[in-house]
Amino acid sequence: MQPSERIDQTLALAGLALIIVGCYLVLRPFLTGLLWAVILVVTLWPMNHALRRRVKPGLAALVMVTLISLLVLVPFAIVTEQVAANGPRAMVWLRRALDNVPDPPAWVAAIPLVGEQASAYWKSVAHDTAALMREIGRFVEPLQRLAIASGVNVVGALVQLSMSILIAYFLFRDGAAIARHIDVGMTRLAAERGRRLLTTATLTVRGVVLGILGTALAQGSLAAFGFWLASVPGWLMLGFATLVLSPVPIGPPIVWASAGIWLIQRGSVGWGLFVLAWGFFVVSTIDNVLKPLIISQGSHLPFILVLLGVLGGIAAFGLIGVFIGPVLLALGYALANEWSTVSGAALSRRSSE
Repeated sequence: MQPSERIDQTLALAGLALIIVGCYLVLRPFLTGLLWAVILVVTLWPMNHALRRRVKPGLAALVMVTLISLLVLVPFAIVTEQVAANGPRAMVWLRRALDNVPDPPAWVAAIPLVGEQASAYWKSVAHDTAALMREIGRFVEPLQRLAIASGVNVVGALVQLSMSILIAYFLFRDGAAIARHIDVGMTRLAAERGRRLLTTATLTVRGVVLGILGTALAQGSLAAFGFWLASVPGWLMLGFATLVLSPVPIGPPIVWASAGIWLIQRGSVGWGLFVLAWGFFVVSTIDNVLKPLIISQGSHLPFILVLLGVLGGIAAFGLIGVFIGPVLLALGYALANEWSTVSGAALSRRSSE
């Protein structure tokens, strides 16, 4: 290669790198919304494809984003508004509850080893407002930080979701052409392996969405059943709230913890503790079991890798990591399988020779 050709190639690569970096900087504020849009479109593309056979692509895309808005955005906004509107009322209820802390039931003292100490401590706190406030004060500041962070996250998620739905319209409308370009690009980069990896990523994303929806339905149903057993008023609405808030990590605990504390404050200590235990050990725990199980069935990824992908993805990328984590592990798992298969075949050929 001539020196001038080498210089031209270097300049071309440098220019391409600058363009890529520039595109990233421009799109960086919208990356989360773009990822959510891609997830929505990949999951619902079969439905959009069926609509495109009957109406024009633009109208099909409009129908899809309208359905998404009605099923996702509107309930999310309603629940958020209700939580914000009932905040002052909840504080008034909390003050009244603190003024009327009941004495411990008799069975608390009967608990082996710690029952008498727990009962005595409960009585001392229940009849000493200053001591009760000191105990609560230990948790007020962390809870305030958590509430502020959760509120900011909820508002940010609502904005990102709105942006995602707007982007999804254009992806639905032009998705066929975009898919062809991606298919050609992946084929040029990695031949048939690229297509297989693209298929693996698509199936994993759909499996994750189905896992989230399935988990939400299970959590909402189980929470409603527990509320019904405990005779909590509005148990069906509370179960629906649990379903809607299921994708949010602290969503379901807000619902079942509030119901359990309300029962205890009303004097139904046993049922209140039952709701708290049911919520902690059943409603919230199932999220870490059922979701990875459904995802592993849809993506043919081992259960343990799905579990690690969901938990590690959330730790690394936030809520969007629920999707990114399993997809990355699925791609790595597919590559490892292909590499081991090719290496095993090569070793067999060498040994036979």
